[in-house]
Amino acid sequence: KAKRALARKDPVMAAIIKRHPKVFMMRRGEAFMTLARAICGQQISVKAAQSVWNRVCECVGDITPKNVLARKRPQLRASGLSDPKTEYTADLAQHFADGKIHEHKWPQMDDEAIIAELVDVRGIGRWTAEMFLMFNLLRPDVFPLDDLGLQKALRLSYRKKSLKSMKALGETWRPWRSVATWYLWRSLDPLPVEY
Repeated sequence: KAKRALARKDPVMAAIIKRHPKVFMMRRGEAFMTLARAICGQQISVKAAQSVWNRVCECVGDITPKNVLARKRPQLRASGLSDPKTEYTADLAQHFADGKIHEHKWPQMDDEAIIAELVDVRGIGRWTAEMFLMFNLLRPDVFPLDDLGLQKALRLSYRKKSLKSMKALGETWRPWRSVATWYLWRSLDPLPVEY
């Protein structure tokens, strides 16, 4: 439905979608684990992030708030998490354990309310929250304009230079901006990255 609507409105987007026919957005795992993995992978290569994540999984076992909180900080650090990422992961676990994150209410909450809840966790900024909305909750109308890849794709495919013009173009894609964004990323890199 989203692909058809975008293609009807926008010939450039239609061409991008046509060039990538067999790829599509998929849900990425359970909420706590997805967010913990996002923290783990911040500011390091995909390969390094996977290596650290594998060691965190060995240390913690099932990636749950309870299991993370049961580990001492030095154990988490020994997995390869930096001091800040260790604290951020523990803070995330505490938010879930304390009920400050209302996962059960997310289906009724709007995107901005969920983003506000997530950025209250140390180590989770707006970009991470937006990626979570797109890839975990499959929210259809997220437009992460701070994303450098999205900006690059908009410059290359649409010759948009300013954030204001990029934002205005994004408005034309409502209510499917997540899908438009995802296809713009595909225009740069055909293989989806796992978030």
